[in-house]
Amino acid sequence: MARIYLSLGSNIDREQHICAALDALSDSFGELEISTVFESIAVGFEGDSFYNLVVGIQADQSVGEITKILKHIEDCNGRDRSAPKFGPRSLDIDILTVDDLVGEIDGIRLPRNEVLKNAFVLQPLAELAPQMLHPETHQTMTEHWQAFDKQSQKLWPVDFNWPSS
Repeated sequence: MARIYLSLGSNIDREQHICAALDALSDSFGELEISTVFESIAVGFEGDSFYNLVVGIQADQSVGEITKILKHIEDCNGRDRSAPKFGPRSLDIDILTVDDLVGEIDGIRLPRNEVLKNAFVLQPLAELAPQMLHPETHQTMTEHWQAFDKQSQKLWPVDFNWPSS
């Protein structure tokens, strides 16, 4: 079983889509490890603020099989694949890391570049896996978060309850 970290984000009906994604991820992979949910301004375009979080799962499927499951969850939540790359999203789920794999696996670049570039990915990942070593830099997620320019991207925790029942 591989330890996998996923990034989830939504800026359209945020709470509804994040809860639906967590429900679907739980149905697909079992117990979830869930970070704090953060709100952040849109990066790369003008738009509504996002809810972002990181989720840890255990899975024995291939990266390609996991990607298909994640795309299906996105599609079930109204993901418009014809929309511009930097634009509003009902739901975006990205694989960040799979154990300590490095390189392109089943068409997915691991670890995902956004881990070190975006506060809305790095902060919740450092919260969930503070001592995890980045597979390329061999520094901990905490070390990366401590070195991150926190003035460059603003985010703040939000009250969020899941399961929503």
